[in-house]
Amino acid sequence: MVQKIRIIGGKQLKGEVSISGAKNAVLKLMAAALLVKGESKIYNVPELTDVIIMLNVIEQLGAKTYYDKKEKSITIDATNLTSVTASYELVSRMRASFVVLGALVGRCREAVVALPGGCAIGERKVDFHIRGLEALGTNIKIENGYVHAKAKKLIGTDIYLDIPSVGATENIMLASVLAEGATRIQNAAQEPEIIDLANFLNAMGADIIGAGTSEIVINGVKQENLRPIEYTTIPDRIEAGTYMAAFIATKGKGIIKNIFPNHLTFYTSKLTKMGADIKLIDPTSIEVSCKKRLEAINIITQPYPGFPTDLQSMAMSLATVADGVSIITESLYENRFMQVPELRKMGADIHQERNHALVKGVKNLTGANLRASDLRAGASLVVAALMAEGESIIDNIFHIDRGYELLENKFKMLGADIIRYSEDDNSIISQGKGNLSESQL
Repeated sequence: MVQKIRIIGGKQLKGEVSISGAKNAVLKLMAAALLVKGESKIYNVPELTDVIIMLNVIEQLGAKTYYDKKEKSITIDATNLTSVTASYELVSRMRASFVVLGALVGRCREAVVALPGGCAIGERKVDFHIRGLEALGTNIKIENGYVHAKAKKLIGTDIYLDIPSVGATENIMLASVLAEGATRIQNAAQEPEIIDLANFLNAMGADIIGAGTSEIVINGVKQENLRPIEYTTIPDRIEAGTYMAAFIATKGKGIIKNIFPNHLTFYTSKLTKMGADIKLIDPTSIEVSCKKRLEAINIITQPYPGFPTDLQSMAMSLATVADGVSIITESLYENRFMQVPELRKMGADIHQERNHALVKGVKNLTGANLRASDLRAGASLVVAALMAEGESIIDNIFHIDRGYELLENKFKMLGADIIRYSEDDNSIISQGKGNLSESQL
């Protein structure tokens, strides 16, 4: 059943929206639960296709899982793992599931994990993951699209990452928890999701210091030192940034709740320079508004704490109607301007040259038939459609469902004219997606 989103733009968004749990954090916490024998419970879990895929991955390994939709929680019992193989069918759908490699190597000293898939935003090699695990004493071979990893024992060591890879940092952390001695990751990724993973592991009994800095030290512990826990996931900073852009794009005003504002400091600074008014209401809430035409801005995406690559496309949507010429440089992924052709359909004036985009602001965008090429590009088209004149139809919305929970419901509550419908019978599915099942993947 092919589903699409229809948006009638030009409506000012107003009201309050609550941010869901962080997709990029909870997926890694689910993998981390494989390290411990017993039943762990994770709260603030968003209902997303990526979460469903990860559940299937860890169930394939023998763990028992239960997702409580009402409570927004997942229970994982990894007492008995019956397999160390994560299949291509599942891992190829979502890159984040590759993190089970580190968890399996740490717990079982063996893993067979398919090379990852996910959004087609550019080449994302796993070299750093493999080198890190090899440095710990793992023997790795790549055959027929699978990573085969075996280790008699894991010995802590110093590991330097050429780039601060989030996935490599996570895989090395997970494998190092049960290694002998200390592992030091230098030039480690510093994202909030890394801190959340370290906090989760420490609560289980791991000994990790320095998460959130460029050097993380993992002092290995024994299996019997780990215990199952209950833990609440951090809010999704990328979802929060998307709603911030939507309020600003529509010249609206609203409060965004369940947010950690310090996770978005650089992004907020750029939006303020463009002319948005962003105020801290309380430690976990901000008010966002914009009454005037935005000003052009220069942006270069960088690893955290720099400007997030996941929010580059949202900034571009805003820049399309800003006064002047914005220069946006994507320094992390070579194919992350895939929203550009779609924005041009709406009347945007964008000149792209390799990883640079010159965006000359126009008076307004107009509705068009659009296609989401990946998760964040799809979300940026929603933002653009909300501020455009007329009707927009967005296809390939399964990409958007990977990272945004109840997107139509949330925007509908803010006053947007938005609906999801089925192309097959042209009937409305709902104002927001329901519980996701394997049949919808």
